[in-house]
Amino acid sequence: MKTPFSRAALLLSLTLVAAPAHAAQTRDFSIAVLPDTQNYIDYTHQKVAGFPFDGRDMFLDQLRYVSSRLKSQGGDVAFVVGLGDVWQHQSLEMDPDHVARGFKRAPNPVMDHEFAPTPKVREIEMPTAREGYAMLDGKTPFAVVPGNHDHDAMWTDVNHPPKAVVKGPEDIGMLHAGGLTNFDAVFGADSAFFKGKPWYVDSHDGGADSAQIFKAGGYTFLHIGLRFDPTNDSLAWAAEVIRKHPGLPTIVTTHDYMDNDGRRLPNPIIDNNAVDPNDNTPQMVWDKFISQHDQIFLVLCGHEHGQALRTDDNRFGHKVVQVLSDYQDRHQTAIDAGVNNPYVGIGDGWLRIMTFHLGDATPTIAVRTYSTVYNKSSRDTAQYAAWYKAKEKPALSDADFHGQDDFTITLSDFRQRFGKGS
Repeated sequence: MKTPFSRAALLLSLTLVAAPAHAAQTRDFSIAVLPDTQNYIDYTHQKVAGFPFDGRDMFLDQLRYVSSRLKSQGGDVAFVVGLGDVWQHQSLEMDPDHVARGFKRAPNPVMDHEFAPTPKVREIEMPTAREGYAMLDGKTPFAVVPGNHDHDAMWTDVNHPPKAVVKGPEDIGMLHAGGLTNFDAVFGADSAFFKGKPWYVDSHDGGADSAQIFKAGGYTFLHIGLRFDPTNDSLAWAAEVIRKHPGLPTIVTTHDYMDNDGRRLPNPIIDNNAVDPNDNTPQMVWDKFISQHDQIFLVLCGHEHGQALRTDDNRFGHKVVQVLSDYQDRHQTAIDAGVNNPYVGIGDGWLRIMTFHLGDATPTIAVRTYSTVYNKSSRDTAQYAAWYKAKEKPALSDADFHGQDDFTITLSDFRQRFGKGS
């Protein structure tokens, strides 16, 4: 049953209260969630390119903050996941595989200008990504999934060209993403980050899809990371990973899965399935994979600007919580620096810390949103609704908008499915 992310739904399925003081500390831990970081790393958002500040510093500060909270450093973060779109640009007009399969590009003045291939992705953006995630290397299990921007190419498909008159996003023309050579160079299975790590337990297609194990709160968790609009082969591989690790509470992360109204709909500007039927839409990922495997209890995603939450029953009648986090469009820091273009997104340093309280009679996850720019949580930022609500959720009250980024999820059937842990 779908539970839309509204105040009424929250009263039914969530407990919007602080974590109980009596929770057993040994059963508490957090995972850090890094939403789309592309606008920090974008080579055009640096001083050398004429931008008023170095966006990369915000990205690096996020990784410093997360690194300081790791369990290995005396903190509570047991796992870190990047939701994709790590960097912004591409290096090819079309990847060799799609060329060989006969795909064709259509001219698209808007998109061709915005996403023209550039060597700067390899010279500036990818090295920045590597520098940031190096702060986690050897200190914690972590995962990064590829978003559409992390592909080698993004082009407009000849069968979905832009319309002569653009009235909405659906008229701009359909992009398609292909090739992951760049991603594999930084985050592939044979990269320095993951090769030989005992917690990096499986991969597919060079690391485009990957699996990790981490232990926390008395349980062993399985995490499966899937590429943007995962292929049929990706989903078959993920199902096999679950068969190899039966019974483990499982988290799935994929870049594009849910919009900020909680709908599993693809973005009208880039829907890989519309161009290539071998790729899957978000709803297909639910139907073919997530709903079919009872040990999946949590899904994380980015891509669509904003935040959303929904809970659905899988085919076994158990709850699957699905969480969208993406702050790339926020730009108060740019406004304060004198950038008057409303389309320039940055991110303002916002990330999520999800704290699991598995010692409670009924386990919970406290979701908190924190900015490493403002050094405050969303709840403690007085201007939060004034800065962001009109663009993201204008129909909500200020209090309900705060509730989108500061809430507690009740895992009502976690014990039934996974036992009491150790």
